[in-house]
Amino acid sequence: MGDEAMEVKDYSLLKDFRVEIEGKEGTFSLCFWLYLVNSTTFPTTIIEQVHPNDASSPFLVINEKKVMLFPVFPLHKEAQDPSNPTSSSEVPHASKEIKFPLEKWVHIGCEVTNDIIRLHIDGENVGETSLSSVIDKDSVLSDVEKITLIGKDGDDNGVLSYTHKIKVHSLASAIEKHSTEDLPFQLSIDKSSASEIEEGDGGIWSIVGGKASCRRNFSLDVVFLYTSGQHVSEEMEVVASLVYLDDGKPVEKTSDGEAPLLASYDGIEFPSQDRPSKLLNGHASFKLKISQLSSKCQNRLFRIKFHLPKMEKYPFVEALSPPIRSISRSRNTRASSITWKRSTSTIHPLNLSQSSGLDEDTLEVEQNSFHEEKPNLSSKRMKFGQDRISVNFGADRSLDPPDDECNSHARAADKVENAFITSSMARPKIFEEEEEDNSSTDSESTEVRNSVPRSTSRTRNTISDLTIFKYCLAGLPEKFLLLKEIATSASSEELLDFAHKVSNYSGCSHHRNQIVMGKSLIEEGIKAWNSISQHDDKVLWGNFVFDIEEHFMKIACCSSRSLTRKDSETLRRIGGCQDYVSQENFEAMWCWLYPVAFTLSKDWISSLWSSTSPKWIEGFITKEEAESALHGQEPGTFVLRFPTSRSWPHPDAGSLVVTYVGSNYALHHRLLTLDYVYSCAGKEKDVKPLQDLLLEEPELSQLGRIIRSN
Repeated sequence: MGDEAMEVKDYSLLKDFRVEIEGKEGTFSLCFWLYLVNSTTFPTTIIEQVHPNDASSPFLVINEKKVMLFPVFPLHKEAQDPSNPTSSSEVPHASKEIKFPLEKWVHIGCEVTNDIIRLHIDGENVGETSLSSVIDKDSVLSDVEKITLIGKDGDDNGVLSYTHKIKVHSLASAIEKHSTEDLPFQLSIDKSSASEIEEGDGGIWSIVGGKASCRRNFSLDVVFLYTSGQHVSEEMEVVASLVYLDDGKPVEKTSDGEAPLLASYDGIEFPSQDRPSKLLNGHASFKLKISQLSSKCQNRLFRIKFHLPKMEKYPFVEALSPPIRSISRSRNTRASSITWKRSTSTIHPLNLSQSSGLDEDTLEVEQNSFHEEKPNLSSKRMKFGQDRISVNFGADRSLDPPDDECNSHARAADKVENAFITSSMARPKIFEEEEEDNSSTDSESTEVRNSVPRSTSRTRNTISDLTIFKYCLAGLPEKFLLLKEIATSASSEELLDFAHKVSNYSGCSHHRNQIVMGKSLIEEGIKAWNSISQHDDKVLWGNFVFDIEEHFMKIACCSSRSLTRKDSETLRRIGGCQDYVSQENFEAMWCWLYPVAFTLSKDWISSLWSSTSPKWIEGFITKEEAESALHGQEPGTFVLRFPTSRSWPHPDAGSLVVTYVGSNYALHHRLLTLDYVYSCAGKEKDVKPLQDLLLEEPELSQLGRIIRSN
């Protein structure tokens, strides 16, 4: 059904509807799909019948609460007035009381004989009327040479409605069959996927927009489905744009020349029309920001329009969001009525449903789709430097001799866990919606901006409050440069204090992990590159891959499991490596690999990585591989993976993501945050293994498998 259904030649305007019926056939069935646009006014004649003597009368009429089908021959000597559909209610007809849906495909079947007419909607007989007692004997259908049925698109007010697959059959049984074949498709917004959007009175969405330092990320998914609910398998690109609600015209650029709608990928913002999202199994995800404010546009409302550039401009291959008011940052922002990104209350350590305001169809699905072409993050990074840096760690044992290197990393991991336990912050969630944007979130920025700077210690601190706030508000590239400078000059105690303050001020505990590991990441990276490159500018990939594996296994404290060929290929793509590996390639790879290895060195995760039966963590798999492996699996099937778009110092670098099949067979992606698990492990000795906690989740029932050739 896929390729044939994608042909747009079977879609036409209602006003072009024209079917000629031979009267001597006596009986016929007319089938077609009908799509009425939102601006349709009722009552309206959808199809009109024209007789050879040019007399005309309604054939199919829709009013506000009823659909009516009339005979194709006049029951009275005078023809009915087609310009007044309400007068038709006095004529015998088959009808169904229903509020006809707009902007949705509906299947219509009209069965006509000499003595009965039947109305079918979506393949079901919903109304019929016998004509045997009211037939004008001089107007029997078989005596009429020809009747023409023509589409009437409203009242010539420019409203356009559409039809699909118009067919005339001689058998009534063909109606039901026609309703299940050659189905039309439609692009629509999956509103349950909405994230970081507040819905107010009248269904108007309020989204924080404006300047880069204030505007907030929000997520939306679109789905491309047949009317049966089956995904359209055709791979196409979807483009998002910002338009005005009242006239549909594009919203202007800001006074700074910035595009009004931005798409965020890997922490970098692009004009949304320049960065389409690919449909994967009929599903595409978007992470967007609005730079224009309604207050700068005469308080007009916006809406987001999604469309398929390769398709003709039909309204059913366009999806429009509800009205949007783009507002500046408020000091007292209310909790979103659609979804709430962070929650300070969690009933169960692995409470999936509480962690995502609306977990069904929340497709991050980053979403939302796997993007093949991504910016080279290494271009945003400063080189570590060729010289070895000597810094006194004090009590930190992460610089122990090489033969004790594995234990030193384990102790460093324990130090981070202890930091989680002693934190006075509210308990974080285990599952969070996976984000595609590597920049600091605007919700964090809002909390930081509304906080009052104050010193938490009376002693002299090398890292000033100004530096702390600068780090909290910075984007990912700026965080990288700032943290590199701090980590190479501050003591480990100062770093730990800095990590606590950033976490407290930003409201995101994940920053702590990245800051604490910063010193060891940079120093270990310098040592690793010097060892691998032998001070050359580049290294042959074939030689490099064995050396990087050795460093990874030392940091991860794992001697029983090495990297597979597929794992190496994933690393190669993350680093942007070709036949040779430059220092820039190495650093891009190292900023992703080190946090992963650091996570695997923790007891709670190392057992999952070391397990081979079952294989809890398949390896360095991409989101696309995870989705492909789970396609068609039973609800509750899940896999664990490390997100390939998270690199240090992103707060989620090295975190695990659970990709699973929801109850409606849609794929979901949730970030696994272990802060609470670690705090429990520090206080209780009988905490269940992470594997057991995962399987206790109602949404997770069985571990999936990913078949990879090594």
